[in-house]
Amino acid sequence: MNNLFLIAKLDVKESFRSRWFVIYAALFSALMIGFLFSGVTDSRVLGFSGLTRALLLFIQICVIIVPIFILISTVRSINQDRDTNLLEYILSFPLSLREYYFGKALGRTFVVFVPLLFALLLCVIVGFIKGVAIPWSVLTLYFGLLFSLSIIFLSLGFFISSVIKNQETGQGVAFLLWLIMLAFIDLALIGLLMRSSVDEYVIYAIAILNPIELFRIAALSLFDPNLAVIGTASYFILSTFPKATFVAYAIIYPLLLGIILLVCGYFAFSKKDLV
Repeated sequence: MNNLFLIAKLDVKESFRSRWFVIYAALFSALMIGFLFSGVTDSRVLGFSGLTRALLLFIQICVIIVPIFILISTVRSINQDRDTNLLEYILSFPLSLREYYFGKALGRTFVVFVPLLFALLLCVIVGFIKGVAIPWSVLTLYFGLLFSLSIIFLSLGFFISSVIKNQETGQGVAFLLWLIMLAFIDLALIGLLMRSSVDEYVIYAIAILNPIELFRIAALSLFDPNLAVIGTASYFILSTFPKATFVAYAIIYPLLLGIILLVCGYFAFSKKDLV
C-alpha cells in the first residue's frame, strides 16, 4: 500500500512539472476568472443570473475540454514510462504491477481533478466577496458530476494505454473516441433521428450511455428547472425519468463504468510485454 501511494506521489510531482498540466490548470482558472469578472454574474439572460450563469458557461467548456485533456494526458501516462524505459527501471524495485498501475491511476485522478476543484472554489470565493447567493446543493451535485466525468475518461485513457503500446496510436484512438462521443450530443442525435429510420428509443439510449451527453444533460438540468436550454432529446429523457433519479444515474453510471475499464486495463497491462 505504501508503494501505491509513493507511485501516486511521484506521478503528481511529475505532472505538476509538465507543460500540459500548466496549460490545463491555467485554462480553467483563467476561464472562471473571466466569467466571474466580466459582468456575467451581474447580468440576467433567459432567467439565469449570478453564479448560475457563470456555472452554465463553465458546463459548456467542461463538455468539450475536460474529456480530451484527460484522455490525451492519461494515454501518455503509461506509454511514456514504457517508451523512456522508466517503467522497466521502476519495476526493478520491489514493486508489484498492481501497485504501479493503480498508483499511477490514483495520482492522475488527483492531477486532473485539482484544476476543476480550484475553479469551483474560486467561484465560491468570488460569490462570497460579491455577496451573490451560492446554490450549495447544486454545487455539490455538480461536483459529483464533474468527478464522475473525470473518472470515466481517466479510466478510458488508462485502458487505451494498456491495450495499445504505441503512444501516437493510443492518442489517435483517444482523439477519435472523443470526437465520436462529442458528435452524439443533442442536436446530432435529433438530426440522426430525422434523417434515418432508427427508432427514437435507440437514439435516447445512445444519449444516456454517452458520458459526455449524460454529463451535459444532468448538469444543465441542475440549473434549468424549466428545461429552456436543454434540447429536444434531453427534454424527452428528463420528462421520462425523475430529475433526482437521472442525476444519480449520471453520477453512478460513469463511476461504475470507469472502475470496470480501469480493472480491465490492469488485466490487459499485466498480460502484455512491459517493454
